[in-house]
Amino acid sequence: MNDTILFDYWRSSASYRVRIALNVLAIPYKSVPVDLLRGEHKQPEHLARNPQGLVPALQIGGHILTQSLAIVEYLTETRPDTTLLPADPLGRHRVRALSYAIAMDIHPVCNLGVAAYVMQQSSDPDAARSAWMRKFIGEGLTAFERLLDNPATGSFCHGDTPSMADLCLVPQVYNARRWNADLSACPRTVEIADRCAALPAFAAAHPDQVAPK
Repeated sequence: MNDTILFDYWRSSASYRVRIALNVLAIPYKSVPVDLLRGEHKQPEHLARNPQGLVPALQIGGHILTQSLAIVEYLTETRPDTTLLPADPLGRHRVRALSYAIAMDIHPVCNLGVAAYVMQQSSDPDAARSAWMRKFIGEGLTAFERLLDNPATGSFCHGDTPSMADLCLVPQVYNARRWNADLSACPRTVEIADRCAALPAFAAAHPDQVAPK
């Protein structure tokens, strides 16, 4: 019986990353939705899984894991012959740095709680949220584009196989397009994200594929 359960929300960037990782590593799992818009992440049942009240949470091997990048690293470290993190220390550093540039710098500023607060401060909440998203996603990915100007960049963010950095990039480009952020200064970023998105493991994790019917 498969005891791997992903507690996630279909549009959550962090959940999207972990869905891709599970698919890339061919780990079968069951998805249990946690509806952020209905506040299910703040209910006692989910807080027992993750006291931060965030998604995703991954139940695997009798343990509950939280924080998407920590989950990805755990999955990588406990499976043989994976390439989501390079074998060499310098390569691992670069992949982590690229991943953190998105997961720790762009994403937190644009998450649900921050966006809701921004909306509360404006007489036009929807316009304020859209402008906020476009600014911070656009600026963040423009900086990411410069990070890709490196000899270690290949067909993907690092070399010629997808890494943890690509798992972070694809959801962020999805969000950029959702909010109509200006990506004109990010041609390489977009090219890599689109190349990843065409791969079966990435395509199956797309929000449109896992959205509630």
